[in-house]
Amino acid sequence: MGEAGRLRSWAYALRTTNPPPHGRVDVITRWIVVARAAVLPMTLVSGLVGALLAVGEPGFDWRWLTLAVVGIVLAHVANNLMNDLYDTQAGSDTAGYPRALYAPHPVLSGLVSRRTLLAAIVLVNLADLAILVVLALARGRPVVAFAVAGFVLSVAYTAPPLRLKKRGLGEPDVLVVWGPLMVGGTFYAATGSITWPVLLASLPYGLLCTTVLMGKHIDKIPFDAPLGIRTLPVILGEHRARTVTLGLMAAFYVLVVLCVLVGAMPWPALAVLLALPRLVRVWPRFRRPPPDEPPPGFPVWPLWYAALTWVHVRQAGALLVLGLALGAVI
Repeated sequence: MGEAGRLRSWAYALRTTNPPPHGRVDVITRWIVVARAAVLPMTLVSGLVGALLAVGEPGFDWRWLTLAVVGIVLAHVANNLMNDLYDTQAGSDTAGYPRALYAPHPVLSGLVSRRTLLAAIVLVNLADLAILVVLALARGRPVVAFAVAGFVLSVAYTAPPLRLKKRGLGEPDVLVVWGPLMVGGTFYAATGSITWPVLLASLPYGLLCTTVLMGKHIDKIPFDAPLGIRTLPVILGEHRARTVTLGLMAAFYVLVVLCVLVGAMPWPALAVLLALPRLVRVWPRFRRPPPDEPPPGFPVWPLWYAALTWVHVRQAGALLVLGLALGAVI
């Protein structure tokens, strides 16, 4: 595989969570797929939201900000790897379950062995621990509180005994982690302080990330319900869950406007309103049942609503970062 072929392979994996349908899978492509790196931009955006809110604040330090952003991205990688390991051990991830259908499962597909997956989990968590030690020495105990809370919620999402996903608590888990913990934790690492306006400003993007999980769990209702996995969409039922997810997407815009009005975000954050046309296009598709067959070239089937929410989150999140960056400059 030449240099151009490798780059195309990496780009395809980053875009679709799948290796290219034809051609050899190199080591980097394999780990992009295993780590589900395609969804890591959600965490990067959370970090950037916290970073841009911190610019110009007293105590701001680029060194600790950079370490914090690297730390939360590594934590997301560890979370993805741990979820696959725990769900495989629990027997919920099988060859016929969506996790192994929309993308190759790390273990079930043979991309890596269970032992290699466990080793990767240990290495990533050790790297995160080293970052935590440095940040704790620089910023004090609150950094530890943010990090430990995020780690506990990440592990408890799928791991026994809590297994929050099975109890309809996985969705609130994502709101808290990708909102106050990631955004607030990054802000604290960058400045050494935290305020209520920052925590309020963390909620809009946390809601967006929650819509992606809601969409994914709606797609998995026919698979989860028979297994007794009571995600929030299983509890609500498909129709109500789709309505709630649309409400969360709309609430994102309302919350951003509120944050601007109370001074928690600068006025250029209203750039997110430019994503409303994307929501308008997603809305009618979300009101209808999924198609019986995937559209041509659709890479993540049987996920449907998850893909719709991801398309919206990608644009709305990028505009939020752009607006906050303009606000930081102004």
